[in-house]
Amino acid sequence: MFNHLTAPTPPDFALRVLHRAGIPADRYDTYVSLPTAAGPLLVATGHGSVTAAVLRRGTPSLDAFETGHRDRTGRSAIRAVRPGIPGLTTAVRTGRARHLPVRLDTVSAVQADILTAVRAVPPGQLRPVGWILSETHRSGISGDDVRAALLHNPASVLIPTHRVTDDLGVPLDTECPGDAAELLRRDEGIDTAEALTLARDGTRFIGSDTTRIFCLPTCAHARRITGPHRVPFGDPADARTAGYRPCKVCRPIAA
Repeated sequence: MFNHLTAPTPPDFALRVLHRAGIPADRYDTYVSLPTAAGPLLVATGHGSVTAAVLRRGTPSLDAFETGHRDRTGRSAIRAVRPGIPGLTTAVRTGRARHLPVRLDTVSAVQADILTAVRAVPPGQLRPVGWILSETHRSGISGDDVRAALLHNPASVLIPTHRVTDDLGVPLDTECPGDAAELLRRDEGIDTAEALTLARDGTRFIGSDTTRIFCLPTCAHARRITGPHRVPFGDPADARTAGYRPCKVCRPIAA
């Protein structure tokens, strides 16, 4: 009969209990839920870095997220109401998370280098596997290594695997659940249908017949080239033979 007098349990109740018990904050991680175009993103932080990020649509419950985090990192994730590190909310909102500290100690050294390269892909743009491989500055790794690293991404959205394509320009979408990757791309202004059309036509680069520079198709400079001045290329060697120079911003020669 007194249920109507019972206040709801605050989301950060467990965290308050730990604080009052004097448990040091370095003994556990905290996590918050932040909005994205693909649904809520659960982001855990600890020791000044992101330790995990998972789209809620791929996780059935908060308990499942907490259990998965503990299994993967060996640390408890305690729900909070405020982000544990500065800049996190802005990074999620803008897609500009490259300089946000993210711990990659739960993946191999090779995968960490690959995921670090993925972080260099700007918002609103796509980069092929070959470009990612070049950015790692490692020898002896392949596209299969890139795909494996994407699957083991510990910080979904913050490490933007939705911006990675195969070498023809087709988005890989190996890590984000369901249509999440497409929703994230659409929110960033990436036209996936156009990317697929270019891939089908064998167009991997776009040149400008005014500047004589060629770019990756989603490079900001390529998107400013008007229709009559757009020159498609399927290979960087073809562009060079035609007298075009690679863009110094998107570095298409790396692809």
